[in-house]
Amino acid sequence: MFNAPTLVEKAVRVATVAHSGQVRKSDGSPYIVHPYMCALKLMQYDCSEEVVAAALTHDVLEDTAITEDELRLILGNAVVDIVTHVSEDKRKEWEARKEDYVEMVRNAPLEVKLVSIVDKIHNMESVLFAHEKDGEKIWSVFNKGKEKKLWFEELCLNMFKETLEHPLVAEYEKLVEKMRTLM
Repeated sequence: MFNAPTLVEKAVRVATVAHSGQVRKSDGSPYIVHPYMCALKLMQYDCSEEVVAAALTHDVLEDTAITEDELRLILGNAVVDIVTHVSEDKRKEWEARKEDYVEMVRNAPLEVKLVSIVDKIHNMESVLFAHEKDGEKIWSVFNKGKEKKLWFEELCLNMFKETLEHPLVAEYEKLVEKMRTLM
């Protein structure tokens, strides 16, 4: 007899299928590496299954054809409520979308903040790694360039410093400081 899959196992399956064939714009790696790295970081802090599952699927609604209703059927309301709080409305203009994202996370529960910050940490790690490898040309893959990328990271960092007491904030701050040195 087999045990039913855990919530995290279901999330791994959803993310793997949903992001199949996608690559990261910062370094060309398979996209699925990003949600896996986010989930692993949260597991290091003994986060709940719901938070880890949300980290695994945090970009599914934003970047794939899977709908919110489909995701709720598979993973439940607790996970999807976190995912919706870290999903941007891509119909909005870039800067307004980023400001709305920061305000949504600012006013959200701890679980949302944790998924958001590990997403930002891994994104920054990827950008900094790509910069070491490829230099200034890394900025050409971002629609708004390095100045706006830094603006958004600083906006997020300030919000996290005001609303989240967690060791991840210091980790993120070090990455943002490193990015500032590239300017």
